[in-house]
Amino acid sequence: MKKRKVIIDCDPGIDDSLAILLALNSPELEVLGLTVCSGNVPANLGAKNALKALQMCSSLDIPVYIGEELPLKRELITAQDTHGEDGIGENFYEDVDAEILYDGVDFIVDTLNKNKDVSIIALGPLTNIAKALIKDKKAFNNLDEFVSMGGTYKSHGNCSPVAEFNYWVDPHAAEYVYKNLPKKIHMIGLDVTRKIVLTPNIIEFMNKLDKDISKYITEITRFYIDFHWNQEGIIGCVINDPLAVAYFIDKNLCSGFDSYVEVVEEGKAIGQTIVDAYDFYKEKNNAHILTEVDEKAFMKMFLKRIFKDKSNIIDSVKGVI
Repeated sequence: MKKRKVIIDCDPGIDDSLAILLALNSPELEVLGLTVCSGNVPANLGAKNALKALQMCSSLDIPVYIGEELPLKRELITAQDTHGEDGIGENFYEDVDAEILYDGVDFIVDTLNKNKDVSIIALGPLTNIAKALIKDKKAFNNLDEFVSMGGTYKSHGNCSPVAEFNYWVDPHAAEYVYKNLPKKIHMIGLDVTRKIVLTPNIIEFMNKLDKDISKYITEITRFYIDFHWNQEGIIGCVINDPLAVAYFIDKNLCSGFDSYVEVVEEGKAIGQTIVDAYDFYKEKNNAHILTEVDEKAFMKMFLKRIFKDKSNIIDSVKGVI
């Protein structure tokens, strides 16, 4: 199997951390590096959390780069009320003894210039991607595929009535990327990610499968579960970002349609993705919008990769997923 080369651009974050675990346990992927911007937490804290996820997978050889620490134009507003002050459930784990690098934007540009088969899975605000495009748009002609967890089509927002968090944090970056990226953007928005719920039943099942990685997942999601109950009345927590990784690996998990998309940069609707599903603007399609997901197939995939030596048990147990 030829591995697909990817850069994971992220803002860890609880669900980013879970997405990193999934990526590193997927034999189809060769993760070249993690680039971090501010979003769920400030970028320097996100980079520390990225190292913790890498350590859980014995993958500290993968470099972590801090990129942009502020949105392009607006003030940074984090989601530490959602993810905890430390970004991973207020567990306040010890820092990992590994180097954090800088110039994440340069890493993206240099990697694309040197390779013609690299893809980007963007799990956070698109600040690093916009800055890289501004610096060297031609480098993105070598980009193989671009997947972005962000936006929403018909589902309501999660930080305003109409906006998803990643694009709301830096709407100017998101709009710039949608207008300037030479590849069609796969938009993994709230229409599909809202259906990916890590329930207490699944967490309890994970704890029967393994002690170490399940302990980590249980600990970092506890705060997240409490937030979802208080905010949305959900038993469990929505794990948005792992779906972006899973979809990149297996397109059969989701379906959708091509459309032209703009991102609102100012006003009450800031961060909203305007999906021109009915072609009012007569513009060239710049995105593929996901609208349907097989959530059970995703969850089986997630569990079988994270707990790869327990596939038979995962397949045989009834009533968990």
